[in-house]
Amino acid sequence: MSFLSTTVQLILSLSILVVLHELGHYLPARWFKTRIEKFYLFFDFLFPLPNVLNFSIFKKKIGDTEWGLGWFPFGGYVKIAGMVDESMDKDQLAKPAEPWEFRSKPAWQRLIIIVGGVTVNLVLGLLLYIMILFVWGRDYLPLENTTYGVSPSPTMQAQGIEPGDKIIGVAGHEVRSLDEVGKAILIHGAREVFVERNGERRAVKLDPEVEETIMDKGEKTLFVPRVPFVVDSIMPKGTALASGAFRKGDRLVAVDGVPTLFADAFIDTLGTHKDSWAVITVWRDADPAKPAYIPVRVNEKGKIGLANRELDEHFTIATERYGFFQAIPAGITFGLNTLGNYVNSLKLVFSASGVKQMGGFGSIGGLFGEWGDWHTFWGVTALLSIILAFMNILPIPMLDGGHMIFILWEMITRRAPSQKVMEVAQMVGMAFLLALILFANGNDLFKAITGR
Repeated sequence: MSFLSTTVQLILSLSILVVLHELGHYLPARWFKTRIEKFYLFFDFLFPLPNVLNFSIFKKKIGDTEWGLGWFPFGGYVKIAGMVDESMDKDQLAKPAEPWEFRSKPAWQRLIIIVGGVTVNLVLGLLLYIMILFVWGRDYLPLENTTYGVSPSPTMQAQGIEPGDKIIGVAGHEVRSLDEVGKAILIHGAREVFVERNGERRAVKLDPEVEETIMDKGEKTLFVPRVPFVVDSIMPKGTALASGAFRKGDRLVAVDGVPTLFADAFIDTLGTHKDSWAVITVWRDADPAKPAYIPVRVNEKGKIGLANRELDEHFTIATERYGFFQAIPAGITFGLNTLGNYVNSLKLVFSASGVKQMGGFGSIGGLFGEWGDWHTFWGVTALLSIILAFMNILPIPMLDGGHMIFILWEMITRRAPSQKVMEVAQMVGMAFLLALILFANGNDLFKAITGR
């Protein structure tokens, strides 16, 4: 996947979310006759220093509102007259309040204006999940169809789950796929996994703090289905092509006489022969009685340039399809479950190991597929919309949730916080968010440099 494709998809996705989020503030503000001074996609100043690098790529004033495209290609904002926001326009706030300003409106109207953006992001996420289920449905590999068992992560192997074990359930949780098994363990605290090994059912008990080990090692996936390595394609620049001996459909079963009946074993064993020669044993036409022995040079990365068959060619994939009216409740349920899983996963972020796994724009960009894979694009956009809805409602100054807390305080006590308190809170929130952004993107940079 190219850097350009990832960058364009990331900017496009975030731009859609930002514009619709800001419309969530803009529309109720207009309904309550509040003046909107600016509506910008991207920042036209150096965030978080509003008076630095002030210029726009495009701007046009329509009525009281300046519509524009800023130079910094992330984020955006609406500048609501008479509101303490990221613009930190103190001159306007020093003047007597005008009837068309935010600060002149009743608290209940200001509250609706503030929560409008979060509401739009939540509703948008649910609508996107409805669309995804209606258009593409849902495909998954049922646990009972993992014919050859699983390849567990190093942590799961250390916990007692062996390669080839077939997972049949998780204590206290209903799971249908390996992905759901991983979520049950990592997010929902499941600590007993039932497996079938050599025809016998066994219970594997996990350590109480297993999630800390998973986060410390940075394991993204706990289980993958175990599959044979059956050649699907030969890479144009690989050493396998240069050998001229491999064919589509060959099953790779040994490296230098070491049995590798499954892809995980083949890849691991081949990796021990970097920058050297190895003899690959092949079953051709699925006939173990007539093996072929192919010498091939392994490159410095431990690869020879062969691709395995797709998952659906090894197993029977379950397919769920939804009519329009079926997709509505299913999409809403899926979206709310996604929100719940995200909220539950935050406890991992605030652990010692979890903090090291925080990622910025690079990590987000890695979620997208190739350009034109709209199923993945809209799935990631839906996820980001749900996340933005939750993150924005947190009671952090500068975020919508921070403004909401001040308004609720005013509604309860009948006393508005002083302008000075609002300004200081805004600066504190701005500093906190900037530090978080720098830390998360610094983690991405560190991982890119070190490979960890």
